Amino acid sequence: MEEKRSVREIRRHKRLQRKRRRGFLLTVLLFCIIVSVFSTGFLLGCSWKRDTPQEEMEQNFIVKEEPVQADIPDTERNLILVNRWNPVPDNYEVNLVEVGDGECVDERIYDSLMEMLEDAKEANWGQLPRVVSGYRTMEQQQRIYDEKLAEYRQEGYSDDEAEALVQQWVATPGYSEHQLGSAVDINGATYDVYFWLQENSYKYGFIFRYPGHKTEVTGVAEEVWHYRYVGVEAAAEIYEQGICLEEYVERKKMM
Repeated sequence: MEEKRSVREIRRHKRLQRKRRRGFLLTVLLFCIIVSVFSTGFLLGCSWKRDTPQEEMEQNFIVKEEPVQADIPDTERNLILVNRWNPVPDNYEVNLVEVGDGECVDERIYDSLMEMLEDAKEANWGQLPRVVSGYRTMEQQQRIYDEKLAEYRQEGYSDDEAEALVQQWVATPGYSEHQLGSAVDINGATYDVYFWLQENSYKYGFIFRYPGHKTEVTGVAEEVWHYRYVGVEAAAEIYEQGICLEEYVERKKMM
């Protein structure tokens, strides 16, 4: 009986050895296949990188924002949305013309602006309302921002508090409509001129940009003096619908 048991054990041991050898061979074969696939992919990738021009490779992996040039259609240019969430487009170009007191605006809006100011004289004690701020460079916007920030700090606000307060009134440099050349701050001899502008500016292509009841949408506290040129058609629709530029642009996207 012991001899038969020994024979069976020997046979079982041999079968186990054969299974182990087959398992080992399968593992080696699988490893070789993986190495072969990886090597082939690596060589193909190197070959593509070597044979593909650098410019083409960049186009495959980088989405570049197109600069806004001066000759793009006015309808598109007029509706460029700039606010605390949307910066002035890279390489934005503007041709400037002076409107008095050293202030300049985009030459495209000059005639409409001057016509509006002339017609507003009756509501301004017969005086021509003044543009006190038109186009601003990045440096000018930075200076205004820093001055307002320092003012709040001097009043005792912490850095975070001062920053939050400033952003309610002054746009972060690079995020100001004034850098487009199509926004103006207007000063009148009487407050009545602002009521007139709110009711009539759309006829000339301008909108009351920051009404108080839209602060949550625009991110800016009410500024009765700030007007933005968007074109007569868009201005009329914004006025009639009682919406702001952010809402108008969003609706245009959905159409």
